[in-house]
Amino acid sequence: HYKRGICCIHTKIFLQWICVSSTSSSNLTCLDHIIQVVTAVIFTVHQEFLKQGEPTSARCDELESLRKRGCDAARIENPHGSQKILKNKAVTNRKKGAEKLRPEDITQIQPQKLSLNLRSGEPQNIKLKFKRAEDYPIDLYYLMDLSYSMKDDLENVKNLGTSLMKEMSKITSDFRIGFGSFVEKTVMPYISTTPAKLLNPCTVDQNCTSPFSYKNVLKLTSNGQQFNILVGNQQISGNLDSPEGGFDAIMQVAVCGEHIGWRNVTRLLVFSTDAGFHFAGDGKLGGIVLPNDGKCHLENNMYSMSHYYDYPSIAHLVQKLSENNIQTIFAVTEEFQPVYKELKNLIPKSAVGTLSANSSNVINLIVDAYNSLSSEVILENSKLPEGVTITYQSHCKNGVVNEGESGRKCSNISIGDEVSFNINITAQGCPKQDKPESIKIKPLGFTEEVEILLSFICECECHKHGIENSDMCHNGNGTFECGACRCNKGRVGRQCECRKDEVSTEDLDKNCRKDNGTDICSNNGECVCGTCECKKRDNPEERYSGKFCECDNFNCDRSNNKLCGGHGRCECRVCICDANYTGSACDCSLDASTCLASNKQICNGRGICECGTCRCTDPKFQGPTCEICPTCPGVCTEHKSCVQCRAFGTGEKKDTCERDCSYFNLIKVKDRDKLPQPVQAFPLMHCKERDANDCWFYYTYAVNNTEKEVHVVETLECPAGPDIIPIVAGVVTGIVLIGLALLLIWKLLMIIHDRREFAKFEKEKMNAKWDTGENPIYKSAVTTVINPKYEGK
Repeated sequence: HYKRGICCIHTKIFLQWICVSSTSSSNLTCLDHIIQVVTAVIFTVHQEFLKQGEPTSARCDELESLRKRGCDAARIENPHGSQKILKNKAVTNRKKGAEKLRPEDITQIQPQKLSLNLRSGEPQNIKLKFKRAEDYPIDLYYLMDLSYSMKDDLENVKNLGTSLMKEMSKITSDFRIGFGSFVEKTVMPYISTTPAKLLNPCTVDQNCTSPFSYKNVLKLTSNGQQFNILVGNQQISGNLDSPEGGFDAIMQVAVCGEHIGWRNVTRLLVFSTDAGFHFAGDGKLGGIVLPNDGKCHLENNMYSMSHYYDYPSIAHLVQKLSENNIQTIFAVTEEFQPVYKELKNLIPKSAVGTLSANSSNVINLIVDAYNSLSSEVILENSKLPEGVTITYQSHCKNGVVNEGESGRKCSNISIGDEVSFNINITAQGCPKQDKPESIKIKPLGFTEEVEILLSFICECECHKHGIENSDMCHNGNGTFECGACRCNKGRVGRQCECRKDEVSTEDLDKNCRKDNGTDICSNNGECVCGTCECKKRDNPEERYSGKFCECDNFNCDRSNNKLCGGHGRCECRVCICDANYTGSACDCSLDASTCLASNKQICNGRGICECGTCRCTDPKFQGPTCEICPTCPGVCTEHKSCVQCRAFGTGEKKDTCERDCSYFNLIKVKDRDKLPQPVQAFPLMHCKERDANDCWFYYTYAVNNTEKEVHVVETLECPAGPDIIPIVAGVVTGIVLIGLALLLIWKLLMIIHDRREFAKFEKEKMNAKWDTGENPIYKSAVTTVINPKYEGK
């Protein structure tokens, strides 16, 4: 009953009394006498009940089962959960310009504290109301990257204080602003550790301050002018690598509430940078292996443990930001938008804005991001106790209802808008330790929360009225409560009749063995004082039963992965089927409607309906209703020969037509349009068959009551013969055309070849070099002889 919360005191007493105290010889009054006798009867009846071998736990069951077994309704305990509102302060309806309230006097969620009394399996529904208060105070901390690449950005931030104060005054009259800066861990390889670079990490002609990890420059203040002065005194620093140590700074801003000056109001952290970030594990590059401890380490407003602890992980940051109700706005350059948008998806209640190259748009970015964050409310709960589950349903503006994970939030909420949430809290069992439990639910980014105190119904009311050291528990060795004995220390048994040191003796164990077997309580229980106490299952719906725990309600045959096919209940490992079902797994339906064929006969008269499926007795037929015969000739094929011989005098049966084909009436029609069409009262079959000459003929076959009729088209559709002349002409023409085409192709190729050869000849001719020397064997046709005696006179 711990799991069900229902208990039946299975003891019935019917007494009729005639009491005359004045004539009684006993010194006892009538009332005392009645009490003694009733007590004795209760003891006797309870002993008889225990002797029946029914386990005490059988008194605790489902409500309907207890009623069927005869439990009196007056003796059945069926407690239900309850809830009580302990603090229910109404949400604030303050208007802007009205009297200024302290932050702790403003209420945005209602109620603030409840107590729930949970019964296992029974959900308790609570309704929360949320309303965005007008003129709600805001704390904004501006955390800026002061590496050298942010030099021009610092100039624009120097006047941010008064400008942002002026802009935020349109939203709230209670606004405070603070400033912090960060660069990088002060170890190699993140910065240069040479003495000169430690003093000035920039070039000689550039004046930079020494590198640092995180510095809290200005605690949250409402003095915008002070913000401008202090920020104006800041100097740029520098580091070696591209990613910055911003996560160290965010962690310190989140956990150092006293140094930052956070109030219990809306907390905004603006993170401004133009670079990426280091996270957990990157510290190993500098020899830092200790995980970030998530604690405040500010000394003189400087982070003092950057060289000792690694960067925090994203999950660690999410936890700390959520615990301290801080909403983060990442103001980053367009280059790193994708990186920080992915980071935003991991950090609830955060936003990303595009920072211009010199941070000139930072005010508009902050205002837009704040409006986006504050217009969405997301509920978050603390860690749930073991066995407790919670579901959400949100009722947002314009009648929008969200369930599941979306049921935690509402979007597009304007100032003064009111939304509500339905929250179901269910306990699946009782806690292992009897201690108070609580849940806290709060909207992310807000300091207000709802506290829910939990208590559990883990026993029946009758336990509170037990009789200690009752005679019903074997000489007073236990407390008699809820019709059963709760034994004192060292005693066991239904009536506490045994000591623990004698519960495993052989004499007692033999009473727990079925049919003198070797298994004690069928290996499903323990033998206590000669009686089997069956094991409990993790699933309260599953249980062992029987004198020897030989029965259970979960080991029956299954069908479709369902116990007893989902059509019965399991009793002592045997399925007790519902009506219209049979079989060892209740998977055999007795409903014959699924076996009806189209002719309304069971299995078409050719089979037996078993478990809702036809088993065909004629082997030629198959299918769900025995209507399909793959090997049987079709109607058209069956009557083809007879129709052919009677209508056209051809076919296989033309010689035996009168003898074999007189079983139907033949009606001839002129064309296919004249063939009858099928109707519901006169079904027929349209047929198309081909004869030996490849001619088609069409007919219909129908059975009208006992008469069979065949309507046939009187003309055959025969294929026309080929036309020889066009075929021959086409062939000749084709040959001629192909020949001409081949000649043209040959001629074209020859022309191309000749032109190439001529071009080659011309080229060789141009490149030729002729020798002008005389031929040595050349002799002129004229011989000139000179007379040596001739003197020219």
